[in-house]
Amino acid sequence: MSSTAQPQPLPLMRLRLATLLFPPLGLLLLWLAPASILRKLFGTLFIGFYSLLYAALIVAALVKFAGLQIEWRGGFGPSLTWNKTVPDYDAVEASRAQQAKAATTPAARSTSTYWADFRGPKRDGHYQEQSINTNWTGGLKELWRQPVGGGYASFVVANGLAFTIEQRRNDEAITAYDLETGREVWAHKYPAMFAESMGGDGPRATPTWHDGKLYSLGAVGHLICCDAATGKVLWQRNVLDDSRSANLMYALSGSPLVVDEKLIVLAGDPGATGHGVVAYHKDTGEVLWKAFQEKQAYLSPMLVELAGERQIVFASAFNAVGLSPADGKELWRFPHSVQYDNNIAQPIVFGPDKLLLSAGYGKGATALQIGRTADGFAATQLWHNKFLKNKFASSVLLDGHVYGLDEDILTCLEAETGRRQWKDGRYGYGQLLLASGHLVILCGDGALALVKATPEQHIELARFPAIKGKTWNHPAIADGKLLIRNSVEMACYDLSAADAQR
Repeated sequence: MSSTAQPQPLPLMRLRLATLLFPPLGLLLLWLAPASILRKLFGTLFIGFYSLLYAALIVAALVKFAGLQIEWRGGFGPSLTWNKTVPDYDAVEASRAQQAKAATTPAARSTSTYWADFRGPKRDGHYQEQSINTNWTGGLKELWRQPVGGGYASFVVANGLAFTIEQRRNDEAITAYDLETGREVWAHKYPAMFAESMGGDGPRATPTWHDGKLYSLGAVGHLICCDAATGKVLWQRNVLDDSRSANLMYALSGSPLVVDEKLIVLAGDPGATGHGVVAYHKDTGEVLWKAFQEKQAYLSPMLVELAGERQIVFASAFNAVGLSPADGKELWRFPHSVQYDNNIAQPIVFGPDKLLLSAGYGKGATALQIGRTADGFAATQLWHNKFLKNKFASSVLLDGHVYGLDEDILTCLEAETGRRQWKDGRYGYGQLLLASGHLVILCGDGALALVKATPEQHIELARFPAIKGKTWNHPAIADGKLLIRNSVEMACYDLSAADAQR
């Protein structure tokens, strides 16, 4: 008499215990067990949901008891880190006190005023003052490094001083540093604090230097004009009060723009009764005009010439626009809305009448042609694609090709057609500049990279760690020196071509 072996019952207790303690092991035991496919599929679904809950509980425990921290670094979700990028105010204060104690008579400073504006003289990310060292074998020579306050501003440099704005505890501080040594020369502090969990705390807008004066816009609207040599306040206003606007979700971020006798500032959300743009007299702070009743975004206004007309160009929360510098009259507009109203990247002029816009959050790149009409001007779309999604970074233009970060991957497009030449190399949510035919990239993790600017292929020549932590601040180049910072530290590297010969 023969008998047929029967399947043994599923060892439920062992499976449940394994799933409870370590869900992947429970999933493995489930699929090894002699159960039906339907039962395994339902079990897999249950273990999947439990795994998410299990992981969330583990992370919560590590956050509460082991010091794990959550930090937004620009991707599609938060990152987990043991070392969140937050300023060490004790270290900043100790550093500056030591500098003050050891202060000596400064050596003769440079008289160059080349990098006096956000992203360079034309706000286009081009450095053309002198050739740079493109031999980064072993990295660049570090000239100095020190702790810095919080915030996302870059530097402007004039007459041997590097200027920025930073958070110092409950104050915003407009600061000036000796370019050669990093020593703090002066700091003007005033009570102001902007805090936001996703974007981060502190001021955003890079100051502007012009004719011996420094113009600084704080995160909550403080517009201050200082004597650039001494830090003495010459005049001050509050942009949000003057424009009758509410602040933006991630704070005021646009660098003030000097045009003739005017200082042009993008305000916040004017609602139904305010204005989004205010022009001040650069010497007195007197309001000269207010214009454009629309919510602003997070980029900086630019003075450009399009279709033979000098105009102020920027993208608001909903539109790209051109305004007359004389009175703020609107010349043209083109719809350009982005999820969460996050227009951040600077526009690129790539012809006498052509403009390129780009944004992340799924938006992509749009090329416009600005033409004259019987009534004034009109903007027409030339092309649109999603090959270049600048989230935080602004792109640069060289020989008809645009180089920029598509989210966190470097990309090259042909400006006239939008055709993608290549896409390669991950650099995080960092920033880039163009110098001597090369891309100087400050990566989202604080590394520095050098990439050849060629439409043929992606050629990364060097990369090395430069500063630590999340880095969204734009780099700056002046007198052959590369200045970088984030919310923890700042550093200066020798980028001069002469250094390559030593």
